[in-house]
Amino acid sequence: MGKRGIEILNLDKDELIRMLNEALSEEWLAYYQYWIGARMMEGPMRSEIEPELLLHADQELGHAVLVVNRIIQLGGTPVMNPSEWYQLARCEYEAPTDPYVEVILNQNLRGERCAIQRYQEIADFTGEKDHSTHQMAINILNEELEHEQDIEDWIADIERMRDDLRKIRME
Repeated sequence: MGKRGIEILNLDKDELIRMLNEALSEEWLAYYQYWIGARMMEGPMRSEIEPELLLHADQELGHAVLVVNRIIQLGGTPVMNPSEWYQLARCEYEAPTDPYVEVILNQNLRGERCAIQRYQEIADFTGEKDHSTHQMAINILNEELEHEQDIEDWIADIERMRDDLRKIRME
């Protein structure tokens, strides 16, 4: 970011860089959680859900690219060591130790809800003070909201399928 671009920021730049590094750490953990979860997943609708989870993983990686670019534009240094991700991240990484599809989806749903909160906070912090970061945060927030809806829909579909099977067994 040019000097004038930094001068017109009407906020604590160091605080923003801290927030963005936390978000960056969370994006990397979310990427891996989606990616490995999709690979390990077992159960109903796996063949339909796996490609979508891999798409979500790619989108999380894209968010990381946007965030790291913004940190650099602001004159900051992105978190350089993956071992720091856990220290900086508020959103938890949940290893897919139980590969059942519904467990994986619920893990990802918790991650999405945490990401929604993160980007809402960044949007609130930057609104009317840093238009570039604000727009980036809103764009990422919208994708995170779509991810949450996708996951909620899959969980509802699995529950409907389970209910239909119960009805069939009772007949």
